[in-house]
Amino acid sequence: MVIQWFPGHMAKARREVTEKLKLIDIVYELVDARIPMSSRNPMIEEILKNKPRIMLLNKADKADSAVTNQWKKHFEADGIPSLAINSVNGQGLNQILPASKELLKEKFDKMKAKGVKPRAIRALIVGIPNVGKSTLINRLAKKNIAKTGDRPGITTAQQWVKVGKELELLDTPGILWPKFEDELVGLKLAATGAIKDSIINLQDVAVFALRFLEEHYPDRLKKRYDLADIPEEIVRLFDEIGKKRGCLMAGGEINYDKTTEVIIRDIRTEKFGPLSFEKPIDD
Repeated sequence: MVIQWFPGHMAKARREVTEKLKLIDIVYELVDARIPMSSRNPMIEEILKNKPRIMLLNKADKADSAVTNQWKKHFEADGIPSLAINSVNGQGLNQILPASKELLKEKFDKMKAKGVKPRAIRALIVGIPNVGKSTLINRLAKKNIAKTGDRPGITTAQQWVKVGKELELLDTPGILWPKFEDELVGLKLAATGAIKDSIINLQDVAVFALRFLEEHYPDRLKKRYDLADIPEEIVRLFDEIGKKRGCLMAGGEINYDKTTEVIIRDIRTEKFGPLSFEKPIDD
């Protein structure tokens, strides 16, 4: 499954980000804490070059906290400070400004020594679609400035947003890379809702999710669907879930499309509890 999805506004966003970098002091790279590596755009490294950066592991409430701590150590070992946050309820957001000041202290001290008048930190927020950039901006600014939604591709233009007197944010549209060569990356992005459902085979995503749960969270899978054991054959597992959830057609046959919808909805609405779909050692 090679997924290709590169709307025109994303190509434009990449050009605009590159142009705006000279105005930026620091970059906030927003990733989904459940899939921190799969939700990083590999082009971001190339675009950002050596700009100071903070990794924001968003939706931390949806992820396995022990695994999120492993990711924080992983990024910090690479010299990238990281924070676990939840842009919906504001968890961890009060750490962003202090961490930014610490990272930029040398630069601002030099500016002060040259007699440059103190100014707000200018930060660029980057991330793939549906990772929570607009929600984060609205939380930090304490008002609804950026459009939000539970589907990818809401933000389509750049805008500056003031956060108090000490921080200015530049929002950007989510930049997704042209295509996912790695099928597993595409499946993880789809399972967490980062890709439009209309461009993927949802049954493939449901199969991936069930196999993942079977390997890493088997007890949660059994509990959710009241299974005595987990059938080895994927069709039998679908049949069991379909029966338990009443996804039946006339004649009592299993409706696999409805069963697929149930599985994916359960993943996305955290019916299995907080899940992390990848660990640093998976790289």
